[in-house]
Amino acid sequence: MWFKNLQIYRLPAPWPMTPERLDELLRPHVFASGSSLELQTQGWAPPLENGSMLAHGVGGQLLITLRTEKKLLPTTVINQVAKAKAQEIEEQQGYKPGRKQMKEIKENVKETLLPRAFSILRDTRAWIDTRNGWLCIDASSSARCDEMLQLLNRAIDKFPLANLHVQTSPAAAMTDWLAGGEAPANFTIDQDTELRSTGEGRATVRYVRQSVEAEDVRRHIESGKQCTRLAMTWADRVSFVLTESLAVKRIAPLDVLKENADALAQNDAERFDADFALMSGELAKLIADVVDALGGEKKD
Repeated sequence: MWFKNLQIYRLPAPWPMTPERLDELLRPHVFASGSSLELQTQGWAPPLENGSMLAHGVGGQLLITLRTEKKLLPTTVINQVAKAKAQEIEEQQGYKPGRKQMKEIKENVKETLLPRAFSILRDTRAWIDTRNGWLCIDASSSARCDEMLQLLNRAIDKFPLANLHVQTSPAAAMTDWLAGGEAPANFTIDQDTELRSTGEGRATVRYVRQSVEAEDVRRHIESGKQCTRLAMTWADRVSFVLTESLAVKRIAPLDVLKENADALAQNDAERFDADFALMSGELAKLIADVVDALGGEKKD
């Protein structure tokens, strides 16, 4: 249940959205498996296995799932089959197919192969904190976030979403924390670090499972590097990596939280709700502390 990543966006706080109303808005865009000729289809799916609601709610926290079905049809396969077809046509007409004809051959090959292509399903989840005004997408890439936001904007008229802006850039703050050898209140610095040059060369140094010595930090800063990724632990409860884009990655609840979640659950449905309530409660506090450590929000 725990998200591995947080791409964080702002909503009004509080945001008056209920699971029932959100389900109603998402329903016209429910996921349906694509036809044999569609490379990709997307739509909303129930977050709870065997559930019917497209928005799952627990105490003002909402969970939604965007499902993507993609056909696996590599370009190399299309090119190989098209090449064989082109050779057959060359033997028939006595000369090689031209550029336009070759394009038509590839399109025909693609249409022929698509019905036999394998399909893979991918779910991308988003958590909406209606009380504190957060929308967080569990995605490591901006492309997946864009897919989620595009479909949300189609489903929700005048969707009041905004980017999160803070007073101090994450790169500048993380560099200061490393240089001073001290994390902000409620955080500790862990062993994974990335420092990158701001110049054209973009020279990068990574420390994996290794602490950075203060002298090394000063040397990297003097050479024009800033910290762009920093592994941290929050309140001895959650470990994560903060990035220069204000994304939170590699989230992992520590043992104390796992024990609490196991103690609360009696069956699968209760375990799901307990995990979601625990995750949303802890991550909402983590986000608030990260924003505070970065000087607070910058209002437009």
